[in-house]
Amino acid sequence: MSTSGPNAGSSQLVPDAAGLRRLAEVASQFGAQRLAQEAKNVSDRVEEERFYVACVGQFKRGKSTLLDALVDERILPTGVIPVTTVPTVLRFGSQRRARMRLRTGAWNDIPVGSIEQYVSEEQNPRNQKGVAGVEVFVPAPLLATGMCLVDTPGLGSVFAANTETTRQFIPHIDAAIAVFGAAPPLSGDELELVAEVAGHVQDLIFVLNKSDRTTEAERGAAVEFSRRMLEDRLGRAIGPILQVSALERVENREPARDWAPLVQAPEGLAMHSGRRLTLAAAERGIRRLCDQMLSILEAEKRALLRPVEESERRMAALRGTIAAAESSLADLGHLLAGEQQRLSQRFAKRRDAFLAAVRPAARQELAGTLQGQRRGGGPAFRRAALQTAQEIARRHILPWLEAEQAQAEDAFRVTAQRFIELANDFLRRIAGAGLPESASIPESTQLEEGFRTKSRFCFYDFITLARPASPLRYLADGMLGILRSYDTIVADAFDFLELLLETNASRVQGDLEERVAESRRRLELEIRSLLQEVSAVAEQALNRARAAQTEGSAAVTGTLERLAGVEREIRELRQAGSVVR
Repeated sequence: MSTSGPNAGSSQLVPDAAGLRRLAEVASQFGAQRLAQEAKNVSDRVEEERFYVACVGQFKRGKSTLLDALVDERILPTGVIPVTTVPTVLRFGSQRRARMRLRTGAWNDIPVGSIEQYVSEEQNPRNQKGVAGVEVFVPAPLLATGMCLVDTPGLGSVFAANTETTRQFIPHIDAAIAVFGAAPPLSGDELELVAEVAGHVQDLIFVLNKSDRTTEAERGAAVEFSRRMLEDRLGRAIGPILQVSALERVENREPARDWAPLVQAPEGLAMHSGRRLTLAAAERGIRRLCDQMLSILEAEKRALLRPVEESERRMAALRGTIAAAESSLADLGHLLAGEQQRLSQRFAKRRDAFLAAVRPAARQELAGTLQGQRRGGGPAFRRAALQTAQEIARRHILPWLEAEQAQAEDAFRVTAQRFIELANDFLRRIAGAGLPESASIPESTQLEEGFRTKSRFCFYDFITLARPASPLRYLADGMLGILRSYDTIVADAFDFLELLLETNASRVQGDLEERVAESRRRLELEIRSLLQEVSAVAEQALNRARAAQTEGSAAVTGTLERLAGVEREIRELRQAGSVVR
């Protein structure tokens, strides 16, 4: 299949897309729904001629700003803490819009201005919302050819899951923009990431960003160091390392530096290599998915050829494995209940310690503020004093809430990991059992170790106390103002501050306890659902073999012939996909 020249007809892509759709149909017939969905996804992007250019590197290298500058729009969130937590794809659309995909596979439309709620560590800590990815459609000329720019989570932050998310996305990319800096220069993690990416793709663009923050000598040293390390690691010349400042570009500031060559690099990919990259993605997908399907077919044949008694023994062993896993889950459930109780006690102790530490500082802050406040009418002073107490309590409570959430989730992860290790052990046993379904299930779960629910905490400000509607209270405060006697109001403000701190600290504790309990329940349900799903697939595979053998040798022969026909079809598809160029 020829792909030379940018104007090659798009009809060349249709056979590959059709083959992938056929592969999805076959996978569905054998109950391999995960494989079927992946084949459909690859088929969709082949038909749409989409290819992915991922921006990769260490966190805080300015990757998001760089992509904003390339499409000439401020879209992606940036900040002083690690921001991008899930892959964010910029793709062409006649109008700006965005959508978010959950881990369940469901897509939901979202406002473009709200993507930070789903991709940032601050608003979606540790990806509690279960977001698998975000797509933003932008009418940028660079994207009109099918190029999709991907903002990936940065390496090396304190959030290890971000690094793992980037590594998991590597097999899906077709080219990459590797972004480094001069202060600090190329890190070991970045070097290994580039090597891993280079094992999957041919086209790499190297960028030294934030050039406005370093001297020419520092940039020269960083470029030379990076080139030496990269060429030594990759075993080949790497081409230019382009020195730019993405921030200067989005702010339309000079100098241009190497910005023109940087823009030309992805433009060149889109013009001359887009179809090649798309077809290469199809080739990789066809080869990988066909191999998985062939494994399933081989396992089906073995099940038909061995005696039904042996299949029954294998199924009995699987049922025993599932029963053991269920029993282990029950035992771990009791352990987790005890751990939940210990966490609750720990939360209570931390709440008491927080209150003991914060009360003196908060009271001193309130006293200083009240001393400088204007004390005109009594009712007005009461409102101002109690509002001040609210603001002080909120300033102390909310940062503590953030710290406590992180502490609580870290503690929960330790116990949740026991459940996940159990599930992974179960999958490894299935994979080694020689059952037909073993080729179609993952070798390990992708279950999150952290909380499954977001915080429901809302600061309780006792608005009815802060703004008393009682006419008697209003008259009494009015009299206090006339007499210039504010001690009662000041005392009430201190009592109100104490109430706010005590109540909201307890609400934080309760919120964390609820999140632990709900996350525990959901984690157990997720693992039990996994057990039930694999068990059901195994039963179906056994039933197919038993039914054919019960009907007799003719049925077995017919089924084997059908499997052989499907196998030939899949091998032909794999061969056709492997020679696509």
